[in-house]
Amino acid sequence: MSRILVTGGAGFIGSHLCELFLERGHNVVCMDNLCTGSADNIAHLIGNQEFKFIHHDVTNYIYVPGTLDAILHFASPASPVDYLELPIQTLKVGSLGTHNALGLAKAKNARFLLASTSEVYGDPLVHPQPEEYWGNVNPIGVRGVYDEAKRFGEAIAMAYHRVHGVQTRIVRIFNTYGPRMRPNDGRVLPNFVRQALMGEPLTVYGDGSQTRSFCYVSDLIEGIHSLLFSEEVGPVNIGNPDEVSILEFAHEVNQMCGSDSPLIYKELPTDDPKTRQPDISRARSILAWEPKVGRHEGLQTTVRYFRELLGCP
Repeated sequence: MSRILVTGGAGFIGSHLCELFLERGHNVVCMDNLCTGSADNIAHLIGNQEFKFIHHDVTNYIYVPGTLDAILHFASPASPVDYLELPIQTLKVGSLGTHNALGLAKAKNARFLLASTSEVYGDPLVHPQPEEYWGNVNPIGVRGVYDEAKRFGEAIAMAYHRVHGVQTRIVRIFNTYGPRMRPNDGRVLPNFVRQALMGEPLTVYGDGSQTRSFCYVSDLIEGIHSLLFSEEVGPVNIGNPDEVSILEFAHEVNQMCGSDSPLIYKELPTDDPKTRQPDISRARSILAWEPKVGRHEGLQTTVRYFRELLGCP
């Protein structure tokens, strides 16, 4: 593949993907309306002759001149803070935006990879979560704007594959972290790291017994790269199955940051998942992929990034 479009390419994950594809000799078109993405994430790529940035909202008709070999659709608010503040925009980018991106893939005869999410499993009743599990989602709850947008995205991607023959790929992304996350992202890892570095209490929702599984961003994008070049049409979980409770993770972050911040407890948000752990058997067998970066190593790098970003000693 020579020319690749990444929608949401100025976001946390999207910017790392742009970088990876450039490093591997591809021409990259990055499209973003900078609603939740940041120009700072791609500033180091500006000036590269193989990189082009287009400021555009994908919920409007998408025009990209020339050929495209692949489209990776990553445009969407992705943190609870964002999609709870931007519920209609989240639904529009998951529906209209995905439809427009698929239409472009059809017109360009390009391979299409959809960034889906572990949130399609909702508050799961099956643990760990395999791709065959249909999920436990509240469609009218506050989190439903994100969950259902992604579930719709998967459905229309498969419809375009079945009806129009578009070569679709679907990655279900589990909790991912690393440099270029926003300190005010609202997700547990940047929240804890920012609070610990600033000497503030760490906010634990519920009793802290709920679990998450954190995947370092370099592992994730390698998995996405492998999936794009595979022949797998169905959804594939990409994440790190190393599960940890929120309470245990809070203590890990405090220790990594050299902080003795106390913990404060608040009510668990509506429909917040109690468990989250990917079954990555399919990724292992089909893509020969599994994560390589342990949580301790990845957290060290991420803390260094936040320490510099926040100007903390």
